[in-house]
Amino acid sequence: MKHLVHGRKFGRERNQRKAFLKGLTRALIERGRIETTVERAKETRKIAEKLVTIAKKDSLANRRRVVRWLDKELSKKLFKDISPRYKERPGGYTRITRIGSRAGDQADKAVLEFV
Repeated sequence: MKHLVHGRKFGRERNQRKAFLKGLTRALIERGRIETTVERAKETRKIAEKLVTIAKKDSLANRRRVVRWLDKELSKKLFKDISPRYKERPGGYTRITRIGSRAGDQADKAVLEFV
């Protein structure tokens, strides 16, 4: 049984997995949409939506919480451009659209983008 088991491991150790998800989240914030596998998109969505929720309330503590995951330039973009669009929205800031399978290994691909 998989009770209380959260998150996917992606065949990586903890520090590698955290860096991997940070990179995907940074790419999403920077570009607005990324193309990846469905499993990776679902894990990245969790982090990105939490960061947007934190950024909706602009305070020094929240800026420091966001800078743990993003660098200063991307956190500025998150606070100035992205989070004001979702001030009235209670959640669900991202959308996952399945786009078929990858040619090499038949992995299900998806597009993760902001709504």
